Amino acid sequence: MKDDLAYRFLKRLAETLDISKTMKDFPEMGSQDIQPFFLKLADIFKTSGHTSTDSHLRVDSKMVNIYVDGASRGNPGDAGIGVVIATGSGKTLKEIAKYLGKATNNVAEYQALIAALKEAKSLDVEAIKIFADSELMVKQIKGEYKVKSAGLLPLYKEAKGLLMQFSRYDIIHINRERNTEADRLANQAIDSKVR
Repeated sequence: MKDDLAYRFLKRLAETLDISKTMKDFPEMGSQDIQPFFLKLADIFKTSGHTSTDSHLRVDSKMVNIYVDGASRGNPGDAGIGVVIATGSGKTLKEIAKYLGKATNNVAEYQALIAALKEAKSLDVEAIKIFADSELMVKQIKGEYKVKSAGLLPLYKEAKGLLMQFSRYDIIHINRERNTEADRLANQAIDSKVR
């Protein structure tokens, strides 16, 4: 498949999010062209590990997975954040547990995301996949929900600005059961009250 055709096809698919409709718009592309094209595209996103130095952990520019969680007891109440940054194969690169003081749960979720993005940037990561159990935050970052809270707006803007520093990012809502390590770190931070 020629690069120009592949670009136009992907652009249309991203706009419509409908493979059947996109296929109709590109009659010159048969289904026999699509599968190898997507397999080749998938290979671009393979994670190939990391490198490290003695003084500071560094990773290569491939995709890393980031799990974030914010917790607040009282909402607002004692709040903490938990962050896990890991390679695609699941090797933990960095964990963060930090006490915030008094904050709402939503503020804690955003603070966790911001801390994670800053840490990922310091590790020279270029592409990230973020997993969070805050549906509100994920949908706001994706533009599906508006940010109506004046308290969240500056945090939202800071997070969006940090996200723009990465060549690629995705943010995905997951159930709390799949975010247990970040949740544990957030609660550990509240228990220890370590800032």
